Amino acid sequence: MTTDQRSIRLGLFGGSFDPVHLGHLLLAETCREACSLDRVLFLPCRQSPHKPRGAIATGQQRSEMLEFAVAGDPRFGVCRIELERNGPSFTVETLRQLRVEQPDSDLFFLMGADSLTDLPLWREPQAILELATIVAVNRGQLPQPDLAALEDRLGSIVRDRVRLVTMPAIDLSATEIRERARAGGSLRFRVPRAVEEYIRQNGLYRDNE
Repeated sequence: MTTDQRSIRLGLFGGSFDPVHLGHLLLAETCREACSLDRVLFLPCRQSPHKPRGAIATGQQRSEMLEFAVAGDPRFGVCRIELERNGPSFTVETLRQLRVEQPDSDLFFLMGADSLTDLPLWREPQAILELATIVAVNRGQLPQPDLAALEDRLGSIVRDRVRLVTMPAIDLSATEIRERARAGGSLRFRVPRAVEEYIRQNGLYRDNE
C-alpha cells in the first residue's frame, strides 16, 4: 500500500440471517455511519456454534435473500466464506481467513451488545480482538454492557478493541418473522420487499419449524 492510500475500513456482520430483516439492515447502516466504514459484508454462517439446531432455510437461500436485501448499494455486500467451510462457523477462523484475503483492510466485527457478554466463551476471544475491532450495538435505551467486567476476563486489549454504538430500538426477530410466514401473515415492512417475495415464492418457513 503506497503512502497516499489508506486502508479500507471493512465491517463484518455475521449471523444466520434466517431470514435477513430490516433490523439487520439498520444495524449494519448504523455501524457503517458511526464507524466511517467503507463497506459492510454480511457473513451468513453455515452452522452457528451458539445455535446447534441450525438454520431452517439453506445456506444458498439465506445468501440469496441477503443479496436481494442489499442489491443496488455498493456499500454492502455478501461474503459466503463461512458457507464454504465445513463444520461450525467460528468467528476467529473467518477473521484469520479475511486477514489473509484482505491484507489492506481494517476489520470491524459487528455484533449485538447482548452477545458481548458471552465473548469470553467464544473460541479464542483474545485472538478475535487482535484481528478486528468489535463494534457492539446497543438497541434503544437498554443498559450499556459492562466493559470493565469484560476487561477483567480478557485484559486491557478490550479498551482499544471494543467500540459501543447505539441504534434505534426495533422490535424484530427472525423467529417472529418465520412464525408469521408459517401462519401466512404479512411480512411487509419487516423484511425488504424482494425478500418478502422470495420467501413467498419459495414457500419458506411454512412447514419446517
